[in-house]
Amino acid sequence: MKKTLKIAMLYPREMNIYGDHGNLEVLTHRAKLYGFDVEQIIYEPDEKLPADVDIILGGGGQDSGQNKIVDDLIKIGSQLHKLAGNGVPMLMICGLYQLFGHYFLTKDDQKIAGIGIFDMVTKAGSERLISNIVTNWDDYKLVGYENHSGLTTLNNKQKPFAKVVAGAGNNGDDQTEGARIHNVFGSYLHGPILSKNPKFADELLMLAARRKFSDEFLKPRDESAKKQLVKIHEIAEQAREIAMKRPR
Repeated sequence: MKKTLKIAMLYPREMNIYGDHGNLEVLTHRAKLYGFDVEQIIYEPDEKLPADVDIILGGGGQDSGQNKIVDDLIKIGSQLHKLAGNGVPMLMICGLYQLFGHYFLTKDDQKIAGIGIFDMVTKAGSERLISNIVTNWDDYKLVGYENHSGLTTLNNKQKPFAKVVAGAGNNGDDQTEGARIHNVFGSYLHGPILSKNPKFADELLMLAARRKFSDEFLKPRDESAKKQLVKIHEIAEQAREIAMKRPR
């Protein structure tokens, strides 16, 4: 029996300034190596987001990009809240991470409303936070590249995604990075994040597979796929080691 995962990317036309669309390609490739079929869904304003989507991704963009998509994001906000509450895995990076909070206040004091899945707010800072970044996520070091001027503050009960080891994270002050609620993750890590952190990519796939198929673990589809996964892991580890030695 074929097992198909539907993976949606929100607003790649405007929210893909740092190549976060690569997260879709990483998940698609790894899912196929684990024996899943994949249906990619590219969602742009005024289109239809399927109710049976299995994973939702979003990327970074400039303030102008956020302004172009925010009305549509608010329009589908109740659907996204429902999907989040039902356990659908989501990964929002940078600009869309900010808009999954309550609002983003620009340097011109324009308040761009968010949809409030994360209990947090973001305000434009006076300087950009740019560096390779290393964080602790459980017992695993997540690595990536951050480039943002927004300073995100989590409210008291909002849990961070990870803790900063080297870099700025949410605001350069409290050592938090990103946010998580249910199976929804937000982060400032570009890279794209999933290419440098295959363990986290597999976590998203596992969450989706458990929810849809009750699969308790991921299995390579065959010996060739197993060898590819090992090779990918080796390359990713090399990239991670270099990134962790080169903070800026």
